[in-house]
Amino acid sequence: MSQKGAGIDLDKSLGYLLKEASSALRTAMEEVLRPLGMSVTHYSCLELLAQRPGLSNSELARGAFVTRQTMNVLLQNLERDGYVTRPAEAAVGKVLPARLTPSGRRSLEKATAAVRSVEVRMLSGMTEAEQAHAFRSLQSMISSLRERDGDGSWPAPRPIRTPRPDGSADQVSGS
Repeated sequence: MSQKGAGIDLDKSLGYLLKEASSALRTAMEEVLRPLGMSVTHYSCLELLAQRPGLSNSELARGAFVTRQTMNVLLQNLERDGYVTRPAEAAVGKVLPARLTPSGRRSLEKATAAVRSVEVRMLSGMTEAEQAHAFRSLQSMISSLRERDGDGSWPAPRPIRTPRPDGSADQVSGS
């Protein structure tokens, strides 16, 4: 039972739609990675190491959106299975930078092809211009959520507009 005016209308919530898209993307990625013996986090770690060799456990955890503890367990498993290598001792501090092994690179190539097929499927209903617009819009949303004013406070909320079928918009909040 819903109450008029209470909560967020999930049918019109962009945040809810983004979360639903994220969940659908993760599910589709897990489906193509599972036969390769990988999870999305496993794949993300290998992809990050391929693009940025030598990342620390903390940097990998941030990049893969997991905790440091989760990444540490994953790195131990990847090292045990021969996908990554880490020095026995840290050159400086406690950081043990990980690097892909040739086996890790071969595994990543297969996983990248599988994940790329999911992204192609996800974008198949959009023109190149629509894809570019979606990319810019998502980057703008991320930036807006991360930005703070010079004094460290969050900026004042901007009006939220709900699109109508005819392309115009209703202002719903923030005014």
